[in-house]
Parts: sequence; structure tokens; C-alpha cells
Amino acid sequence: MGRVHHVNVVRLVGFCAGGFIRALVYEFLPNGSLQNFLSSADNKSSFPGWDMLQDIVLGIAIGIEYLHQGCDHRILHFDIKPHNILLNQNFTPKVSDFGLAKLCARDQSAISMTTVRGTMGYIAPEVFSRNFGSVSYKSDVYSFGMMLLEMVGGRKNFKVMEDSTSQVYFPEWIYNLLEQGDDLRIHIEDEGDAKIAKKLAIVGLWCVQWHPIDRPPMKVVVQMLEREGDNLTIPPNPFCSTLN
Repeated sequence: MGRVHHVNVVRLVGFCAGGFIRALVYEFLPNGSLQNFLSSADNKSSFPGWDMLQDIVLGIAIGIEYLHQGCDHRILHFDIKPHNILLNQNFTPKVSDFGLAKLCARDQSAISMTTVRGTMGYIAPEVFSRNFGSVSYKSDVYSFGMMLLEMVGGRKNFKVMEDSTSQVYFPEWIYNLLEQGDDLRIHIEDEGDAKIAKKLAIVGLWCVQWHPIDRPPMKVVVQMLEREGDNLTIPPNPFCSTLN
């Protein structure tokens, strides 16, 4: 981690060790974690605004893409979630907390795992069951997608998914709203904000496709986020298997 340097990845400053006490020292990020700002747009006291939210999402995606493709070895994070995204004084996002991360060769398409890694609600299906496919960097893509949908819908709506026995309840709800042409049931003041929210929702839905092969790599996710929302298509229904 000491050799990893990127504007969207937290910087390791050093370490200290004294007896049984050991600690890693990272750069100080005064705005804390993204979790502090995850709320419905109706809550003006903590919502950063849609333009800033879009910039934060893009920065996170660029940081994860760097971990997957920009290092000597591919770094799979396995715990992408709001708590592990830190914000500096300018609200630049930085991916942090690599306690569950694994290294693999950049050309390695799958990795072996003996135990489930990650936080419930953000863990990709293939991490639980290989019937969905092999565990790979696409597992981080799924976690990013779930976090993105939470950012769009707000903590209150995402809580419904967390409390449900169905892990896909909340994304399916967003998918149905988009497919039916309805709004996202969140407070949006102007058309520009509505376009941003819809674009982020569509990108999130691409990332949470059930099978890893159907999810875009983070490089493509970055390209989607940099495009105008009108140029994005809603992905195939990732929840069709739940309807049978």
C-alpha cells in the first residue's frame, strides 16, 4: 500500500509499532466517510447536492479502476461501501480500508476464496455461490453498484433493502421505477438534477447484474459516468430470475 499513489485512494503515510501496539498511519481526511452524507435529497442538512454527488461517484469509480488496472498487481478491495470512502477538505473521495483486500495478477480472471468477504448488502452473489460465476474484480463492481444505488435513493430507502430477506429488493424497486418511466421518489429541484439521478441509477443497475460477465469493468463504468445520461440505456432486468 505504501507504493500505491492515486488522488482517489487514501495515502499510507507510515506505521508505528511499540510492543504489542501496532498501527498504520494514513493521511487525515477532515470530512470523514461518505456514510455521513448518505441521506435522501430531502434532507438538506447533509445532502451534498447532485453535481457534487456525481463528482464523488466518478472519483470513487476512478479510484477502484486504478486499483484494478493501474497497479503492478491488481488489488481487489472486497469491502466497497460508504464507510470505506473518505472525503478530503474538497470532498474528493478516497477509497480506504484494505483489511479484506486481495492481490492477484492483472491477467488473472478469477481468484479462489475460502470464506465470504465483505459487508452484507454489498457482497456480490458469486461470493456466496459459485453458481453465479467466479469471484473476480467484478465482485468490486457489484459492491460499487449497490453503494451507488444507495447514494441515489438515500439511506431511508436503502434501509428497506437491508431489513428485507431479499438482498435485491431495493435495486429491483429502482429498476421498476425506471422501466415504468416513473421518477425515483426523491426530491429533485430541477431537470438537470433529475438527469444526474437517472444516470447514476442506470449505471448502478448495470453494476449489480447477477452474473459477473454481465457487469461492466470499472474502466467502462468510468466512461459511462463521464457521458451524458441520455446516451445510456437501461440494462436487462437483473431480477428476472426472481419473477419465476
